[in-house]
Amino acid sequence: MQIKTIEHYEAVVIQIKGNVMGGPEAQEFSDELKKLIQENKKNIVVDLADVKFMNSSGLGMMISGLTTVKNAGGVLKLANVTEKIHSLLMITKLITIFETFDSLDTAVKSFVTE
Repeated sequence: MQIKTIEHYEAVVIQIKGNVMGGPEAQEFSDELKKLIQENKKNIVVDLADVKFMNSSGLGMMISGLTTVKNAGGVLKLANVTEKIHSLLMITKLITIFETFDSLDTAVKSFVTE
């Protein structure tokens, strides 16, 4: 899994590429979120367009990230949720706690209307 951060006016986008399976990458993801929060960048979109696979540990990583951002008074949204990941969110009923968007553009623009 690779993580790349891109800043937009309305939000910071964290692009994730590869398989999301927790482990050492979960710490990297968590550290990135904490760094953004310290910089007072609390509108965060996680772009899942290039994620091929996500297991339960990867899902746990996303939940942990959501909790970290929410506790800091921020908002974390998911963009480009693939059909497989959407199914995973539906099965686990986590679709009700994550705000998901079909495109990165829509997710970033959603911060403007809040």
